[in-house]
Amino acid sequence: MTPDATGRGLADAAAAPRPARIDPALVVIVAGVCAALHIGKLPPAITALQAALGISLVQAGFLLSMVQLAGMSAGVAFGALADALGPRRSMLAGLAILTLASALGAAADSVASLMALRACEGFGFLLVVLAAPALVRRLVAPGRVSLMLGLWSSYMPAAIALALLAGPWVIALAGWRAWWAVLALLTAAMALWLRSAVRPDAGAHAEHASPSLPTMARLRSTLSAPGPWLVALAFAVYSGQWVAVIGFLPTIYAQAGVAGTIAGGLTALAAAANIIGNVAAGRLLHRGAQPVRLLVIGYIAMIVAATLAFAGYGIAGGIDIPGSLRYLGVFAFSAFGGLVPATLFTLAIRVAPSEGNVSTTVGWMQQWSALGQFGGPPLAAWAAVLAGGWHYTWLVTGACAALGLVLTAALSARLTAPQPALRGRA
Repeated sequence: MTPDATGRGLADAAAAPRPARIDPALVVIVAGVCAALHIGKLPPAITALQAALGISLVQAGFLLSMVQLAGMSAGVAFGALADALGPRRSMLAGLAILTLASALGAAADSVASLMALRACEGFGFLLVVLAAPALVRRLVAPGRVSLMLGLWSSYMPAAIALALLAGPWVIALAGWRAWWAVLALLTAAMALWLRSAVRPDAGAHAEHASPSLPTMARLRSTLSAPGPWLVALAFAVYSGQWVAVIGFLPTIYAQAGVAGTIAGGLTALAAAANIIGNVAAGRLLHRGAQPVRLLVIGYIAMIVAATLAFAGYGIAGGIDIPGSLRYLGVFAFSAFGGLVPATLFTLAIRVAPSEGNVSTTVGWMQQWSALGQFGGPPLAAWAAVLAGGWHYTWLVTGACAALGLVLTAALSARLTAPQPALRGRA
């Protein structure tokens, strides 16, 4: 080959298009879905666990709630830890904890050890999801933050839907231990992918650029500001009603005589509908929509949709609404409800006292979200027991949504008031 030909070959090789690189922010979002799979992996495994380990229904309930222990008790503290570690390191640590806990869980031979490992999974989950919004913000241009946070906020419904669909297949083929082991391997692979896709100095704001605040100072500045309280409480009243409706949907359908596989599919579809609202909110915020308006639409739509789904359900002389329309109400409840978390994640960044308090603020929001998820289902169940059916569920969810509207009004007043610049922002 002549020198000229060699030169042309090198030039052609240099000019050849390189393979498209996946947006690192999307890798962060996928990591959140992977972490949330550990939250959703238990419901499809309860029957298998009862058969294998002899757990009672009460113990199954504790297994469901143990993963929320970290969020309920110390969400804001873990947010401060995530801020101190830096978002990338926090996510990698959380994925490592989830991998180890799930791998050990696959070999667990007692309910006590499984519960302890579920609590560990809750800690790992928090380290991942509390740091992710701050890392997404660093990885994308300012004009795309709302759009990407809309995608991020769909991590939980996406994971629940995936777990409800994939879990029964894996468990039926190889048992619940294989389900735990598969998720451990998946999480380990996710950690390696995140480590390679997101550089330590990635983004406009490197990890060392966050203000170096002591942990207690982060906590004091976050909890003394009204904004973090408002977004946290608004998230609590949303998550409490959403989890209550989606969580009891299989039970409601089972009582109505719907086959288990069909009930599981309908529940997974309803959970996945939440992604529609999350993504739509991100796009609308990206195009300049007012956050307060999206919150109002979301909460009001949840009131209307829950009324359609549950008013007069299952009682003699009740409102005669076809089952297909009632399911449409559930679907709309979840879909329009998705406008709320996506908007609140965006607002959490705006109301954080400083750049170094973003994960702490999200941690406080996560803590109240966990409290809502813990309190919402028992409240709905209590109302169902008192009423002798699910026909007053809409009153419980409606009360939560009405409180959300009150908090939205307070947030609106806060956002329209003159605000000091967020310290640490470029």
